[in-house]
Amino acid sequence: MPQSAEKVLDHAPLFREPEYRRMLAHKKLNFECPHPDQLVTDQREFTKSWEYRELNLAREALVVNPAKACQPLGAVFAAAGFERTMSFVHGSQGCVAYYRSHLSRHFKEPASAVSSSMTEDAAVFGGLKNMVDGLANTYQLYDPRMIAVSTTCMAEVIGDDLRSFIENARDENAVPRDFDVPFAHTPAFVGSHVDGYDGMVKGIVEHFWKDRQRSAAKGTINIIPGFDGFCVGNNRELKRLLDLMGVAYSFIQDASDQFDTPSDGEYRMYDGGTRIEDVKAALKAEATLSLQYYNTRKTLDYCQEVGQETAAFHYPLGVQATDEFLMKVSALCGKEIPEAIRLERGRLVDAMADSQSWLHGKKYAIYGDPDFVYAMARFVMETGGEPSHCLATNGSSAWQAELQELLDASPFGADAQVWAGKDLWALRSLLFTEPVDLLIGNSYGKYLERDTGTPLLRLMFPIFDRHHHHRFALMGYQGGLRVLTTILDKIFDKLDRDTGETGVTDYSYDLTR
Repeated sequence: MPQSAEKVLDHAPLFREPEYRRMLAHKKLNFECPHPDQLVTDQREFTKSWEYRELNLAREALVVNPAKACQPLGAVFAAAGFERTMSFVHGSQGCVAYYRSHLSRHFKEPASAVSSSMTEDAAVFGGLKNMVDGLANTYQLYDPRMIAVSTTCMAEVIGDDLRSFIENARDENAVPRDFDVPFAHTPAFVGSHVDGYDGMVKGIVEHFWKDRQRSAAKGTINIIPGFDGFCVGNNRELKRLLDLMGVAYSFIQDASDQFDTPSDGEYRMYDGGTRIEDVKAALKAEATLSLQYYNTRKTLDYCQEVGQETAAFHYPLGVQATDEFLMKVSALCGKEIPEAIRLERGRLVDAMADSQSWLHGKKYAIYGDPDFVYAMARFVMETGGEPSHCLATNGSSAWQAELQELLDASPFGADAQVWAGKDLWALRSLLFTEPVDLLIGNSYGKYLERDTGTPLLRLMFPIFDRHHHHRFALMGYQGGLRVLTTILDKIFDKLDRDTGETGVTDYSYDLTR
């Protein structure tokens, strides 16, 4: 065999060695019951056709590779944004392993969460004992300041009531009577991770605000970031802008430090996060602003109920979206937007103008969470691009109508199509029948890139196969500049590949672009 202690091959070149090729061919022939090669080829070609596209888009009873995750993942992420908070998921260990691995693979950081470890007996008789024992263990072993409880499918199907279970746990001294245990019911079989995020953030603020008197502190605001795989870069960039304006603000749910801990010899199970005292004080804010509307609908409704003014944005990325966010902050807080920020805006506009000949008319397919797709389509049109396909598996009819209104307002959106509730297998058909220049989404798009040849830009959670993207901002003017550079790099890389054959295609293999 080619592998040896003197020369250890990585798995990629190793499996291309003749011995492994023969072994894999033997496995396929004798154990996989393969169809004839021509039949496979014919079927593959059929899936690229308009006829197959119509069948594919008509699917109702089957979802293939949805661009979303389940509610408890959003709840676990939400809990990570609060001071010394341990996420406690009432369900099986396997479910919680999925949430932890999903977050740790994206952020390249440990993602802490515990489980009530429900098994078959709990599914039949209920999970109260698991809840009591689990809360006691979590409180004793991990020394949290707060435990945030959410649910999985199993607990929801059998109807476990978190409020009563937590009270029973208090009665049995699993946790002290005055210890904070907010909760949210997050059934994984409906909604998506953005709904789980919303439910948990609402559960936490309601836990601290309910039945308390509110006296508004004029000129103060709360910021809710929403479920954001780029929170490390985005939250820090937005804080920088708000600090430049001299605004009095609190971030409700800030996971930027939790998922970016330093290597300095000290392990941090908890790091950063919104302080519990700040969550309590946030009730007095004059207004609460959400950076992602579809991530925070229930939370915003609750903020309105307690008397706060609310406003929501669709992921403030690019020129106009950042303008609207900063102007709203300025109006609420009575603070002028300083010259330093105005100059940043001008530099982004200048960069877009410098590169417009390469960006104008480029066609894009964009998929991901509803607010992200809306923001990216808007930014693409600012650059003169055309968002041909806009897809959100967890997008609603209301989102579809709102995005369509945005597209109709620009000549660059004239031919755009909005696909709410469709999955990535549907997007594959769209890319074959109506090709685009660039694909924007998450790591799952690499299979679409391989099948269709459409270059992929990874700008959406989760990103598993690239490192450290989340450390850089996408929001704000500086974030817009990074997105612009990322798009241009992909365009130029493709151009270099397409013109790199010496004496054949290198007529445009230019040094200067």
